[in-house]
Amino acid sequence: MELTKYTHACVRLEKNGKVLVIDPGSFTDEPVLDGADAVLITHEHFDHVDVAKLKAASPDLEVWTCEGVAAQLADVPAKIQVVRHGDDFETAGFRVRAFGEWHAKNHPDQPIVQNVGFLVDDEVFYPGDALTVPEAEVPTLLVPTGAPWLKLMEIVEYLRTIRPARAYSTHDGLYSDIGLRLVDNWLKMEADRQNADMRRLQIGEPITLS
Repeated sequence: MELTKYTHACVRLEKNGKVLVIDPGSFTDEPVLDGADAVLITHEHFDHVDVAKLKAASPDLEVWTCEGVAAQLADVPAKIQVVRHGDDFETAGFRVRAFGEWHAKNHPDQPIVQNVGFLVDDEVFYPGDALTVPEAEVPTLLVPTGAPWLKLMEIVEYLRTIRPARAYSTHDGLYSDIGLRLVDNWLKMEADRQNADMRRLQIGEPITLS
């Protein structure tokens, strides 16, 4: 399976000629849905879902998401399917397990929205905007590293709880170049401590997972 990181919070997985995209939001300018067979969407915030992108995609596209997002996609011609914590399904040749229910606490005046994380092929876990600990081993973790709801201590504690063999930065589009260098340093420190591959992939950089 090949994983490619795109701007902010979007990743693309490819295997056996099939393409699965996670959280193609409005911050992601790249044509990530070109050739996509399926999409996973963790929650309804605009940096994770772009309705216009989905409307322009193939009507054969399968979209798997929480109930809150599905309600906003009524005009999207794709095949919309609702998933919840504990669900297990297959799409485009990938096996996906769903973990988690709610977005992390954010602004005190904003309601907490639904958020479901996805474990793909028992290899890659994408938690969305939450620090969900799945009831499963996680070889590769896509770890959020920058958000209004997130602190450095929480990132480190999450990495030490999950203890993945690999962890790659996501949700990092809000940083300046200075901030990204800090992320690189934080991940290297934890990678050295855990003897693991923890780093920030460059935009468009593919990596092959075992």
